[in-house]
Amino acid sequence: MKISMIGHSTVLIEMGGMRILTDPYFGLGGNLAYARIKPPACERGEMKDVNLVLVSHNHFDHTDGPFFRQIPSATPVIAPSKTAWVTKLKGSKNLIGMSPWQPRTFGAVEVTAVPAWHSTVTHGYVLRSGGTAVYFTGDTYYADFLERIAREFKPQIVLMPVATFRIPLTMGEKGALKAARTLSPKVIIPIHLGIRPRAPFLRTSQSAGRFIEKLRNEGNPAAVAYLHEGESWSDEASADKMRTAS
Repeated sequence: MKISMIGHSTVLIEMGGMRILTDPYFGLGGNLAYARIKPPACERGEMKDVNLVLVSHNHFDHTDGPFFRQIPSATPVIAPSKTAWVTKLKGSKNLIGMSPWQPRTFGAVEVTAVPAWHSTVTHGYVLRSGGTAVYFTGDTYYADFLERIAREFKPQIVLMPVATFRIPLTMGEKGALKAARTLSPKVIIPIHLGIRPRAPFLRTSQSAGRFIEKLRNEGNPAAVAYLHEGESWSDEASADKMRTAS
């Protein structure tokens, strides 16, 4: 098991002999409202050999048309069934729409789409292989469905947002702390940290570092692998290689 931060919510998950990429976003400029803080760790072409792509939703910072057009037509791209047509318009060829709580198996990995709560139709995904469950939340606020995910899947590794802005895009520190209590994972990997509002008054002091501090203050034993672009976590990594503070 190895998880590598490409940037923002684009993460490479290697498990069960599969290379799975989440929410591809390789753009450098952001958009009119949000700037990209750092470039991704690699270019699109370096990721075109992945076995599976997971799309949580179709916002600009989670879908990359040029990437979809570069990957082989045989590579499955999973997206929410209600808005899969939008993902297809962006260039996805082998598109598979999934509904909440629907499972599908790809090689040795079972993928289950799960609910997410955002400003548009959004899913999260739980990946299971060899007794390990990884939960990629996508963009979401805290909601009761997290209790069902905890109960049914018991994810050991959770990739989730831990900070937000004054116009909330995802759960911030408070929601992330509650999610950590509900899910009780062994490892939390912060995501959605690669953009920020261009307008300074929309920014906040929330950060992965502050989340880690608050998590420790309340005694939560989960390890936090705070990965910057190009950094990886693996289940074989020693504790001293885990970044647990900013």
